Amino acid sequence: MLDVTVIEDAEAAAVSLDPIRARLLAELAAGPASAAMLAGKVGLPRQKVNYHLKALERHGLVELAGERRKGNVTERLMRATAASYVISPLALAAVQPDPDRFRDQFSARWLLAVGARLVRDVGALITGAAKARKRLATYALDGEVTFASAAERAAFIEELTQGVGALIRKYHDGNAEGGRDHRIVVAVHPTLKPEAIAKPEVTAKPEAIAKSEGTVATEVTVEAGAAATPEAALAVDSTPPGQD
Repeated sequence: MLDVTVIEDAEAAAVSLDPIRARLLAELAAGPASAAMLAGKVGLPRQKVNYHLKALERHGLVELAGERRKGNVTERLMRATAASYVISPLALAAVQPDPDRFRDQFSARWLLAVGARLVRDVGALITGAAKARKRLATYALDGEVTFASAAERAAFIEELTQGVGALIRKYHDGNAEGGRDHRIVVAVHPTLKPEAIAKPEVTAKPEAIAKSEGTVATEVTVEAGAAATPEAALAVDSTPPGQD
């Protein structure tokens, strides 16, 4: 079982978003089970559970783990293909976010578009690497920092931009024969409280969602993708902070 996998097909995404099927996926991520075993847990007849399992299996979200005899019946034990799933923007290809359409380094919505592209690109890379039976070279850095003030946060972002920009200029070689383009993503955003992440259906007040105004999480991801030019990759944006 994979730790996480990306759903790129629109029909598979629709199947996974059905509440009953999502519940079945969660149960099967915990371990193999038959339709009869699942029926009691989700409060549905075995035939109904079988119907939902077949839909999940058609889209590769669950797979056969084995079979066992129970009386005169052979039960199919199913398991989830991953412990968790992420839906790629490719599932909504016609309306997927495009970070190049509107660039504002201080806009939360632009950050969301960049994050969506990251999910899309890495998902496609994972799919391609799996088909080619090759390993995918990626790197991610995730951490937290608490700023004493907004001025400290602004200074941090300025140093971060200059530092990473200097590394890009140092190592970028657009003329390298056989060179591999990579995309670099750096994100800074307020840290969410654990309960805000665990219960997204509960609408919380904006001031209750973040731990504090000065707490942010920083993420740096490097993966195979389109290369940014040294000048544009992490250029300091003079645009005022976005209102979103």
